[in-house]
Amino acid sequence: MRTIGKNRGLARLADAEGHFRMVALDQRPPLFEVIAQARGVARDQVEYTDVTAAKRLLVEALAPHCSSMLFDPNFAVPAAIDLLPARCGLIMTLEEHRVEETPGGRKSREIANWSVEKIRAMGGDAVKVLAWYRPDADAGVNEHQKRFVRTVGEDCARHDIPYVLELLVYPFLGSADHTADYVESPGKLPSLVIESVREFVRPEYGVDLLKLESPLAASSLPPRDGSEAARAAQREFDAIGEICAKRGIPWVLLSGGAARERFERVLDYAYAAGAGGFLAGRTIWLEAIRKHFPDRNAVAASLQSDGVGVLERLNDLTRTKGTVWTPHFPVFSDIRQEGDFARVY
Repeated sequence: MRTIGKNRGLARLADAEGHFRMVALDQRPPLFEVIAQARGVARDQVEYTDVTAAKRLLVEALAPHCSSMLFDPNFAVPAAIDLLPARCGLIMTLEEHRVEETPGGRKSREIANWSVEKIRAMGGDAVKVLAWYRPDADAGVNEHQKRFVRTVGEDCARHDIPYVLELLVYPFLGSADHTADYVESPGKLPSLVIESVREFVRPEYGVDLLKLESPLAASSLPPRDGSEAARAAQREFDAIGEICAKRGIPWVLLSGGAARERFERVLDYAYAAGAGGFLAGRTIWLEAIRKHFPDRNAVAASLQSDGVGVLERLNDLTRTKGTVWTPHFPVFSDIRQEGDFARVY
């Protein structure tokens, strides 16, 4: 049974009907890259003010059309916390985008000078962590990742705030398809995704909401048309749904920058398996930045037309097919007189 704080936090992330229609704006390297291309500079030469300007445009255009937004503390909050509508939930990212890359796998860490305690103190509704994870990575690397995820879960429990865990498969250092970019791993196998989910739904991690990638590459996912290929694909999504349902953990899909049509297909499979929504970013807003930055007026116009259009299509699909999340508050059968609740909570 989730606590009051975690239930109320998750309710803030969902809309009034219990659908998670969430926009991710915590991206850092992908946004650095597209701005660098627009400016004709190297990624490490991107100006801080360009990043914050882009994030402010995204919040201004998209916040009225989603149930919650995912911010990072170093760019999104300074850029646009004043624009976030009161009813729009605030998810804050905790992980540093710079990982330790080793031959045996990737090791995550927190952003410097940032913590669950600070996220709760600033009024965040949930904490989000991205953990790069492969079940077949080096045992020491995986133990590091498990410890990292578990420690954050303990902090979230201490501060009674929901914990959103994002899991991503990645290519090993030195492999033919290795990249440090935030792209879908071409060598991904469904079992890597499914077994990662199986590990982190365990109670010891304290996860309240999972942000997951498609177990099959979005680019190769067949139409959900009843064919044998479609039925085989559905079984992979169903495996995730069954694992999450058994633990009572809602799950949503990340877009990974997939084209709108491909991401809608991913959602179609996921919703049939019990997913409750999406936490998507680049699929919604990347093209507006890519095509028009640094012309802020053109970016804003593109977001208001194309970006909002993509988001509303995802919203409609989610309202029609997504699984509704409902809070389940504790029953206070032991609270019998004044002061009991304050003493035991």
